[in-house]
Amino acid sequence: MQLPNDLRLALERSLRGIAPKQLATVAAELSARYREGHARDQATFLRTPQDVSAYTATRMPATWAAAYAALHATARRQPDWQPCSHLDIGAGPGTAAWAATAIWPTLERISLLERDAIMIKLGREFAAQAQSAALRSASWTQADLAGQWQVPPHDLVTLAYVLGELPQSKHSALVERLWSVTGATLVIIEPGTPRGFELLRAVRAQLIAAGAHILAPCPHAAACPMANGDWCHFSQRIERTKIHRAIKGAELGYEDEKFSYVAVSRQPAGPIAARVLRHPQSQPGRIGLELCTLAGLQQRTVTKRDPGWREARGLDWGDELLPNEEQ
Repeated sequence: MQLPNDLRLALERSLRGIAPKQLATVAAELSARYREGHARDQATFLRTPQDVSAYTATRMPATWAAAYAALHATARRQPDWQPCSHLDIGAGPGTAAWAATAIWPTLERISLLERDAIMIKLGREFAAQAQSAALRSASWTQADLAGQWQVPPHDLVTLAYVLGELPQSKHSALVERLWSVTGATLVIIEPGTPRGFELLRAVRAQLIAAGAHILAPCPHAAACPMANGDWCHFSQRIERTKIHRAIKGAELGYEDEKFSYVAVSRQPAGPIAARVLRHPQSQPGRIGLELCTLAGLQQRTVTKRDPGWREARGLDWGDELLPNEEQ
């Protein structure tokens, strides 16, 4: 997967005049602050425009890839749904909105809420270079998510990589508020870590209790069957640009972003039979699948003799199995 060309150019233009070595130094300092726990306080985490540029250059490609993957999985569950409006909460530089416009070109109105003024400025600069008319005309509002903010309902609402930066005591009220402004579909994304998954497991339960219908990744609305010590997450590979590799001091031309997500809707979607939870294990004549099914977690082996062999060969981590594809 590659960044859209207009987003890649916007990122590169934002870094002109800043030496890659300087960005690499700032990025290293940000990593140190993150390990020290400053990520939950943006005032002590992103302190300068250079901090914002370095953070965006190093993290935006991977978070865009995760947002795209989660929204693409959501779109597959409701293929006839074409949202007209999108609300991105805790938008950063607009990453999820860029992903949404790549999947739903029908979007006409985009609203973004972000607490950091420097991040909003950068996001507006990026959006001005977008091919999407909805992005170019997007509405940006500076707001503290833990404080008071008011927005009208939008067809699609996203919250990406935000919950883990907020006090856990604020999560329930924020999720309740998000659901109240969701006209149709809500997608929440977190890092694919044990903590990120546990935050989303609580969110999932809260939304189901509020009457939401699960779209993805779960094939059911029953209690999550994932055992303690394990976590449901997925992975999306994104190609690194030359400047990205230089800033991160990376040798590989790509990185794999691990993420967890939950997508819900006010309307039920067609059923799925299972979701692939890990990379399929391919061996001569057989494929091992780790699945979340309507009956819980299952491990299945598909062989060449099985009627579903051809379909199994095409499956990847994160894919859904439709009822007529179930092995």
